[in-house]
Amino acid sequence: MREFFLKTDRIGFSKWDCRDQELARLLWGDSEVTKYICASGIFSQKDIINRLNIEISNLEKYQVQYWPIFELDTNELIGCCGLRPRSSNEYEIGFHLRKKYWNQGYATEAARAVINFAFNILKAENLFAGHNPNNKGSQKVLQKLGFIYIRDEFYEPTGLYHPSYKLTEE
Repeated sequence: MREFFLKTDRIGFSKWDCRDQELARLLWGDSEVTKYICASGIFSQKDIINRLNIEISNLEKYQVQYWPIFELDTNELIGCCGLRPRSSNEYEIGFHLRKKYWNQGYATEAARAVINFAFNILKAENLFAGHNPNNKGSQKVLQKLGFIYIRDEFYEPTGLYHPSYKLTEE
C-alpha cells in the first residue's frame, strides 16, 4: 500500500522513487498520454526512465515533482500532477493522466489540490501552466481553474508554440 502525503476526496498523492519504473512505464509508455508532450508522441524506454529520474531529482532538489496520483478506492495509478520550479517563488503546474481517467474531473480535482499546496505550503507567488495547442482538454481544465492566458511560448520537446497561462493567488 502506498503512502499518501496529500489527499482529495478521490485521489492520493504519493512520491516517485527509483522503485517506480513499472508505474512510470504504465503512464509515460502510453502514447495516449505522451502524444501531447513530445514531438514524436511516443516515449522510448530511455525517455521513460529519464522522465522518472527528473521527477526524483526535482523532489530531492526542490521538494516538488509531478507526483504520482492514485485513485483512493482502487489504489490504481491515475497519472501524475504536480509542480516544477520555474523561477523564484514561481512554479509550473502540470498533469498527465492515463486515458481511462480523462473527462471524469480527476485533472481538475488533482490540480486544485496542487494549487492549494503551492500557495499555502510553498508560499508561491504565482503558478505558470502551458499545454499543447491540440490538447483542448487541458485548455478547459486550466480555464476552469482560473488560469489566465498570457502568451504562446515555444516548447522544445514538441516543437510547437504552447498557449501559456498564469494564476496568481488572490
